[in-house]
Amino acid sequence: MAGHSHWAGIKHKKAAVDAKRGKLFSKLAKNIISAARAGGGDPGMNLHLKYAIDAAKAANMPKDNIERAIKRGTGEGGGNQIEELVYEGYGPGGVAILVETITDNRNRTATEVKTIFNKRGGNMGASGSVAWKFEQKSVFHVPASATSEEQLMEAVLDAGGEDIAELDDVFEVTGEPAAFSAIRDALEGANLQIDKAELTRVPNATLDVTDVDTARKVLALLEALEDHDDVKNAFADFDIPDEVMAQLDE
Repeated sequence: MAGHSHWAGIKHKKAAVDAKRGKLFSKLAKNIISAARAGGGDPGMNLHLKYAIDAAKAANMPKDNIERAIKRGTGEGGGNQIEELVYEGYGPGGVAILVETITDNRNRTATEVKTIFNKRGGNMGASGSVAWKFEQKSVFHVPASATSEEQLMEAVLDAGGEDIAELDDVFEVTGEPAAFSAIRDALEGANLQIDKAELTRVPNATLDVTDVDTARKVLALLEALEDHDDVKNAFADFDIPDEVMAQLDE
């Protein structure tokens, strides 16, 4: 899952930038809306909503914003109907990209997402064209300062944890969707702080992007997609070798 970890690591770094640019609250609100829409507005009965709210609080999102997002997700907040839509396509170098959106205007979102693909060297595909390349996973972020990789693996292995990757200052734990509650309980039982807990998508296999220019174009496309106000998540099946990553950082 190296490709997932590379993009996840870049996204983790980008979160701090998004906070400064005022983008973070918008993304956090979308996660709350999505969780409330899927499982109801009671965080005591909806674990995904609980963690979405916890993440928002950790970022100092105002209580009123959180409550409005919950109401939008449950349909109590008025306004236009909220829909969750998925778009699929390919980026430079043949990288498969899957985009999750939350929108109150599907025509606007479809047009604007397609424009982003086209302007940055990609193209939109039909429904199902790349979705088969990704699978659902439980994903948790634990502060790297709180534990070691060995201790973390020991805590989650029997609970269904499959892989651990280090992303700067956090460890990312992944497992099957059905193991979400067990992994969460194992982390909490080990008194480990959970910074993020979600069901997400990771690629079944990764495509090596070894050309620096292509790598830059892929990252620019993904960042442009994630910067769009209607986009909740963008997933891709690429891997960038360390030597190419080093050139990108120069």
